[in-house]
Amino acid sequence: MKLYEQYPVSITNSLSGKKEVFKSLVPGYVGMYVCGPTVYNNAHLGNARTFLTFDIVSRYFRFLGYKVRYVRNITDVGHLVGDGDEGEDKIAKKARLEQLEPMEVVKHYTEDFHQVMRQMNILPPSIEPSATAHIIEQIDITKKLIEKGLAYEVNGSVYFNVKKYNQQHHYGILSGRNIEELMESGRDLDSQDEKKEKIDFALWKNASPEHIMRWPSPWGSGFPGWHIECTVMSTKYLGETFDIHGGGMDLKFPHHECEIAQATGANGKSPVNYWMHSNMLTVNGQKMSKSLGNSFLPAELFSGNHPLLERAYSPMTTRFFMLQSHYSSTLDFSNEALQAAEKGFKKLNAALLLAKQLVRNIETSATAQQEIPEWNNLVDACFKNMSDDFNTAKTLAVLFEMASRINDIKAGVVDVKKVKKESLQHFLNHYIGFMEDVLGLQEESQGNTDALAGAMQVLIELRKKARADRNYALSDKIRDDLKANGIQLKDGKDGEMTYELD
Repeated sequence: MKLYEQYPVSITNSLSGKKEVFKSLVPGYVGMYVCGPTVYNNAHLGNARTFLTFDIVSRYFRFLGYKVRYVRNITDVGHLVGDGDEGEDKIAKKARLEQLEPMEVVKHYTEDFHQVMRQMNILPPSIEPSATAHIIEQIDITKKLIEKGLAYEVNGSVYFNVKKYNQQHHYGILSGRNIEELMESGRDLDSQDEKKEKIDFALWKNASPEHIMRWPSPWGSGFPGWHIECTVMSTKYLGETFDIHGGGMDLKFPHHECEIAQATGANGKSPVNYWMHSNMLTVNGQKMSKSLGNSFLPAELFSGNHPLLERAYSPMTTRFFMLQSHYSSTLDFSNEALQAAEKGFKKLNAALLLAKQLVRNIETSATAQQEIPEWNNLVDACFKNMSDDFNTAKTLAVLFEMASRINDIKAGVVDVKKVKKESLQHFLNHYIGFMEDVLGLQEESQGNTDALAGAMQVLIELRKKARADRNYALSDKIRDDLKANGIQLKDGKDGEMTYELD
């Protein structure tokens, strides 16, 4: 039996609002699309959390044995200021302000985004298409929607007719919005407005004379609307209907709602079976925003160069911190929470290094037959928690239990010579696998860890000698001073001693 059959995954589907057992369209294969960054500015922590969420989803599916095609786009055109159909293209605006070509802006901030992803050990997607490389396809689907009567052209711009679409389909199926309420809310159309209804949205925009980014089309020189690119790229690389579409909670409406309408209108079928949304970040209980002065970039977090930060926090501490909450929960940043996460990660990291040492140097008897049911139960719990809507928080709790058992092995609490080699390897390899392959938690500061291990060995030998000499005052002082500095000594069998970081 394959692992994905043994541990079926359940996903909270934003489309139904319920937790559902995941069934891929093609057995053994997963197709997933995630809305990528608009590369007109530095990647922020909200971006990092969203892409970490779907990095975990992709990693775990692969760990279970699925073959995954993960598509995450780069928005390098068409995203207007305010996310509506008015204003200036965000990338063009940045290019004008910095006196650069738009593609210079795109290249600079795409590289910045990739750098942040590498620092946080967020794996690249299988395919990373850009909006500007798919202009032809965006024009083609716009023509198709016009032919079907679901879009109309005005003065070189093309708009999606939401009321017409809603006559046969449900606009609001994902977000729960009601079309009548949408019609009543928001500003009224004025004499300058081209749209038939204020809820209609742009598929293609006519470029004004000063607009830098433009392409020829059947309707004149212009550029694509924001929503159309994701419909085009997701269905091109994953098919007209695919398994999973993900993104931040802020994209549910209007972006994802518009994606559904465009794809359903063009192809006559729902494009996605499972919609997933990650929640937002807060700082000390407040929404993260530039206007409040509590917004900071990953680079500022890693360097500690921000007024709200007491010091720097490493990429792996940040990753671990984010994994302590379920992706659908609001995540609150504070120095206290980050410092607690740092301590927690150090504990798991120390056990990870120890597990690797034990795997390399396992000494068991060839006739050993003992199995330890608790070890198997802990491994089983990791799988069950991750398969339950990718619950990283509960999985980490189990990994702390496994880390304690690994320390017990080192301390001699468990006589591994009596344990079947396969059982020990199964336990240790799964701890390593869930840490590194599923949660993506890398070893940090290997050099410092080795130095610490060497220094600790010296202190352990000094304490052993003090006890042998019955100098209990010195023995206790070594133990107590280390504890005061966050290091706990543990006495094992036959006078052996180990340590762990508090």
